[in-house]
Amino acid sequence: MAAWLGRDGLRGRRWTAAAVASLALAVPLAAGGCEGSVGLSDTRSGTPAPGGSQPAANDAGRARKDLSGLRIAAEGGGDGYARDKFGTRWKDTDRNGCDQRNDVLARDLGKVEKKGRCVVLSGRLHDPYSGKDIAFAKSDAAEVQIDHVYPLALAWRMGASRWGEDQRERFANDHDNLLAVWGVPNRQKSDSGPGEWKPQKGFQCAYAVKYVAVAKEYSLPVTRADHDALQDFLARC
Repeated sequence: MAAWLGRDGLRGRRWTAAAVASLALAVPLAAGGCEGSVGLSDTRSGTPAPGGSQPAANDAGRARKDLSGLRIAAEGGGDGYARDKFGTRWKDTDRNGCDQRNDVLARDLGKVEKKGRCVVLSGRLHDPYSGKDIAFAKSDAAEVQIDHVYPLALAWRMGASRWGEDQRERFANDHDNLLAVWGVPNRQKSDSGPGEWKPQKGFQCAYAVKYVAVAKEYSLPVTRADHDALQDFLARC
């Protein structure tokens, strides 16, 4: 097997395609899960939750333009990386009184039930990465995880190691770089860029738009392989 990283971890072994497929088959869906890709409605607006939405045409066009302006660079080494180098996990950086994890769950899940104003107890996720519908319960919180679209460890290797602590913390807690996703594809994705890992076809356009926007916002370069994959994903828009 090639290299694999645990979520927020250091480089270890990466699953082969066959191993990934076996893992996905071996892990049962949560209660109520299904194979379909029908999006769930956002209970706040009645519109599809972010995981199943498509970006507007002008967003895709802007992403193509922004991608052409991103610097292409070789991936650096991961020496010195640790999750805590990116500050407090799920800090309330937007100061709305709720931590970022609960903010993202409330944003991305449908049929949300809360304890008080912030704590998400349950909901339904239309997983953007696999297209599956997943039941979330706080008692089994690992079933739905919060992913960094542009992974922290990859950002470290692409230049974030030279940032100040405040900028790394802002990056790690930026809503625009966070998605609620099913735990299985999140573990498969790990710290891979789009040149090594890709979501289901129906989300590749939206994924590329998000990835490019974050890279531009933080002046992060992309590898040649990631650039070419993002270009292909944006062609699906």
